Amino acid sequence: MQRTTTRDPATVGHERVLILSAGVGSGHNSAAAAVEQACLERADVGEVQVLDVLQASTSLYRDVLGKGYFVLVEETPWLVEWGYDISDAPFRRRGPLDPWTRANAMPVVAAIKRFKPTAIVCTHFLPAQLLASLILRGTVDARTAVVTTDYDFQGLWLTSAFHSLSLAREEGRVQLTALGLPPDRVAATGIPIAAQPSTPAERDPSAPPALLVSAGASGGDYALAVVRQTLHLRSPFTATIVCGRNDALRHRIEELIAPTDERYTVLGFTDEMPQLLHRADLFVGKPGGLSASECMAAGLPMVLVNPIPGQEVRNGDYLMEQGAAVRCNTATTIGWKIDEILREPGRLQRMQAAARRIGRPDAARDVVGRLLDGPSRPFVVTRAAQKTIFDASARRVVASELSGEAALVRLVDPIAESTVALLRARELDELQQRYTGPDGTLVLRRDDAVLSVRRDTQRLLRAVLGHDDELAVRVDGLAESESRTSPR
Repeated sequence: MQRTTTRDPATVGHERVLILSAGVGSGHNSAAAAVEQACLERADVGEVQVLDVLQASTSLYRDVLGKGYFVLVEETPWLVEWGYDISDAPFRRRGPLDPWTRANAMPVVAAIKRFKPTAIVCTHFLPAQLLASLILRGTVDARTAVVTTDYDFQGLWLTSAFHSLSLAREEGRVQLTALGLPPDRVAATGIPIAAQPSTPAERDPSAPPALLVSAGASGGDYALAVVRQTLHLRSPFTATIVCGRNDALRHRIEELIAPTDERYTVLGFTDEMPQLLHRADLFVGKPGGLSASECMAAGLPMVLVNPIPGQEVRNGDYLMEQGAAVRCNTATTIGWKIDEILREPGRLQRMQAAARRIGRPDAARDVVGRLLDGPSRPFVVTRAAQKTIFDASARRVVASELSGEAALVRLVDPIAESTVALLRARELDELQQRYTGPDGTLVLRRDDAVLSVRRDTQRLLRAVLGHDDELAVRVDGLAESESRTSPR
């Protein structure tokens, strides 16, 4: 998937935004489309290109990462959960990209060079990791945003260099600032979703509750069990079943409900999901990050079925914690769970209010605004700081509270008031010995004696200085930095 939208240069600005996604499921590409829409609303954006990095790679790489993932979900879900947990440690991956990934990334790097973006948004961790390496090598000087697409933050999204990191919820922001990341670079924006209907359809208060049963874009067979359970509901209802691209599933459901049952409407793939979400009273389906975010923005509570181990289970945990969802752990109780919600006075209304409370319909605009209106210099986490954070997490220690040589410190651009680096105190000593001026100011410089500087320091200087020859920075201890920067 690649598409480019060019606008009239006489009426818009110079920003060229590249949005990098990966078609593992539909959520990452849906988030990319929402960001694209938000970019085109801004007068300073002249051109937008969306690229699915898997489509640009080899078919083998695409099948292993894309199709292979869903084979594991179906055949060995316990292995998916294990993989999710083992890769959740922050900065577990600290070295360069592996040779296979690097080789498959070459077409993406070529596409970046051709487009010459001023800003790049990553809605999947694969391009985010690639962009971090390009920033540190000096190959890319575009501002870069990493945008997560699930409610729980997962360690694979944490990279060594970026300009802006957008999270789904406040707990993720608290988690990352406890690791040492600066509040000025991390924000709880929500997950980008498509623009909501300007005039949502009004519901008839006398009409029976409207269920929306979703099988997902690819059409999961679990939807058949859901519909079979609704046939036994005691409460009055109507239901719209969206079968996605699974035509066989649609035919099986139509045969199950019989054409004479006027309570049901059966659809295939549709572009009208935002409208359907706003017309419904209760959603039944999987808690994917994008699906859940769209439901919350529409004030639509969820009955969760068949979650993928790892991210979807954690999405569901958050929604249930907020009172906006219930989960069915067995197919035999789906109908009973729905009935319990519909029969208890006021329960559906309370769940709808909870969904509206945590909905973030403007997330895409916030993501784009933070990137385009934010700092021009990247934020870099040195290799030593990454290892410190990883080791501290393994010992269940809060990295930002470390002291002595293991302590983490930040370098801040005092003019822009933006943090440009996170490093260990011992690394700071080396920088101060080399770059402290007569007045005591630490001034990072493009060093001519390259061989006398450690490679990690070379990468730091190259990324932070950009096109400048020097930069005066302020050194902040983590506790001191937190007091200066209010939560966002």
